[in-house]
Formats: sequence, C-alpha cells, structure tokens
Amino acid sequence: MNILVKDILAVLPEGVETCSVYITDGIIASTSSAPEGFKADKTIYGAGKMLIPGLVNAHTHAGMTAFRNCADDLLFNDWLFGKIFPLEEKLEGDDVYWGVLLAAMEMLRSGTTSFIDMYYFTGDYVRAITESGIRCAYSRGMTGDGAAAEGKLREVLDEIDNWKGRDNLTFMLGPHAPYTCDEGFQREVAAEAKRRGLPIHTHLAESLTEIETIRERYGCTPIELADRTGLLTDTTVAAHCVHLTDGDIRILAERGVNVVTNPVSNLKLANGVAHVPKMLKAGVKVALGTDSAASNNSLNMFRDLSMLTLIHKGVNHDALAVTAREGFRIATKNGALAMGYDNLGEIKSGNIADLAILDLDCPNMQPVNDPVAALAYSASGAEAETVIAGGRVLVENREFLTIDRQRVFHEINKICERIGTR
Repeated sequence: MNILVKDILAVLPEGVETCSVYITDGIIASTSSAPEGFKADKTIYGAGKMLIPGLVNAHTHAGMTAFRNCADDLLFNDWLFGKIFPLEEKLEGDDVYWGVLLAAMEMLRSGTTSFIDMYYFTGDYVRAITESGIRCAYSRGMTGDGAAAEGKLREVLDEIDNWKGRDNLTFMLGPHAPYTCDEGFQREVAAEAKRRGLPIHTHLAESLTEIETIRERYGCTPIELADRTGLLTDTTVAAHCVHLTDGDIRILAERGVNVVTNPVSNLKLANGVAHVPKMLKAGVKVALGTDSAASNNSLNMFRDLSMLTLIHKGVNHDALAVTAREGFRIATKNGALAMGYDNLGEIKSGNIADLAILDLDCPNMQPVNDPVAALAYSASGAEAETVIAGGRVLVENREFLTIDRQRVFHEINKICERIGTR
C-alpha cells in the first residue's frame, strides 16, 4: 500500500519541519517530493498534527499485564519472589496471548510501535504479535543451572527455528539474570548466541540485593560476571544497570552493550536511579524501557521519557543532564538499534515506516513552541491518534484496526478472577 502523510509537522533527524511523507511497501520512500509514479492508496492530512518515529520500548514483559496494580508498594525481592513468581505459576498460554494483546493495545495507543520483550509461552506470544502487527524482538526467559537449564536452552532454540521468518518478529536469547542463571549456563548461552548470531537480552545490576548476592557467590559485580561469561557483546541488551561501578561502565562502553534504563520501574521498586548521564558521557549506548505493567504499572513510553529527562536533572543538579532531544533519541533511534535495526527509529528515506501521528489540538500541547520539548515534558501519550507499523495502519483515529478491544478487556478480567489478582 502507498500512504501519503500530507503537510505535517514532522520530527526529522535534521530537525522539525512541515513536510509530506511518502510510504511505499512499508518503507519511507521520501520526506520531500513524491517519488516517480507514486499514487497514494491512502492520504492522511497533517494539519494540526505531529509525525514522530514510533517509540521503542526496549525492555518489557508484555505478558504480565494481568498483574497490573496487584503487587504494589513492595520492595523488589518481596515483589518478585513473594508475589510475581507465584502468580506466574498460575498462567496458561492463552492467558499470555490475551496479556500480550492488551500490552500491544496500550503501547500502540500511546505511540509505541516496537518493543523488546522477555517472557514465556512462545507460541502464544507469536500469535499475539502476528495478529496485532506491532513489532517485537522476543526472548523466552530462561532460569536455572546445570543440565536442566541446558535443556531449556535446547527448547528455546527449537522454538526459534519453528517460529522465525515473520516480518515484525525477531528473536533473542534471554538468560533471565545472574541470580537465576549460574555461571556455567551463562557461558553456554553466550556460546550458543555466538554460534547462531543471536542477540542476548538479560537483566543486570537491578537491585542492591543482586549486587550483594553476586559478590558473595562470585566475588565480582554482575557486570564483571556477565563479561567473563561472554554475555556482553555489541548486540546484548542489558536491562536496568542501576548499580554500577566506574569499572562496570567502562566494560559496558568497551563491549558496546545496549543498556536499557527503566526509570519508573526502578523508582517504584525502590531500586534506585541509574547513572544514565555518566553512561552517556562514557559512550555507553542507552535505550529506554517501561519494564512490565506489574512494576511500572504503565507501558506508556511518554511517562518514562518524561521521567528520564527529569529525574537526572534533579539527582545531578544539572538541567542538561539528559535533554529533551537526547531523551527522544534514546526512546526512538537508540531503542531501534538495541532491537538490531539500523533502518528504524527515524523519519528518513529508506527507513521502515514505523510512525505515530499525534493530535496537537490538546490544551497540554499548545502552544507548540518547541515540538521536541513538548514530547518530553508536555505529552501524555493520549495524543497518539494514528499509528503505523511497517507501513500498515494499526490504529486510526484512536481506533484499533487489528485488535478487538472489548474482547481483550473481557478475557483479561476473566484471567484476573481465575488467578486471584483482585
């Protein structure tokens, strides 16, 4: 399908300007003049609207939406081991399918077109991602040690072979964390990732308890452990990285690791504030994620973008610690790179057409003096009106075109009643 987004205020790599964007076969063909022979099958008029690259939620667990607002005001270990793990034992594959659809609705409806995920029930994930049209880099979370863990790795590799080949779905290997995967298993995963050319998605240095546990077990930091087991490469996605030494930051920069900061989740679970300005200064690649609806409790990237650009100003007493423009790049282009795409996250010719159109006819968005500042400091996500992924319109005039909204709500509430989250 050929789509023309006509005369719209657009956030381009070189700045913000009013232009027309031409989309052909899921790719941005031009942001200036019409390509030769171009005939629009669909025209979207841009008056009073803003076009942005779709946001990239670079770390979440979409299947956990049924746990929203049921495990709150708890310290991290009480939250994870006391509430979440027991609830997860009650989940079935169909529960995760509906949970992922609800997550896709929330992300799409607030301008997010892509996400990096870790969970399980892979077939049900694939079904939800394929039906919704949202873009995902998925990893099945793996825990354990010894032969049992190696068996999980073989299962995961079989699943990847079985489900690969979809345009909007790629795969990663997901060793959960250093406190749930022993050193030998980490080495096995790293070796298999290298053999198969697969990225790695893991949690690192999230809580002080983790730091103490890994120091007691291995005599090092979680980052140092992941480095010596081979988990840290330029295609690794390391979520959280809250508690880092200067040496840890140096390792992350040297290995080219994609660090995903999750400011709202880390604050809510009292895990702290990551050293994002220090990482950026050291050359670490930083992306942005919400974490799960159980810990955030929102999958709205605009909230995390605002927190990212605000919290570090206050903590560091520096209004330039993370600027609006830095934050927006972290939430778009850097997230795309973490997913493994160099042709995503910016509105320019040749890139995949993952885009969100925001309605500026809102009191909180007027006057539009600095559009990028408005995205970081004024927008709520509710402004997202039309959302396109891979050149396919998934949300139009705030209505879902690929998901049955009321059916999802109905099924999620049935799940909550069964597993006892209320």
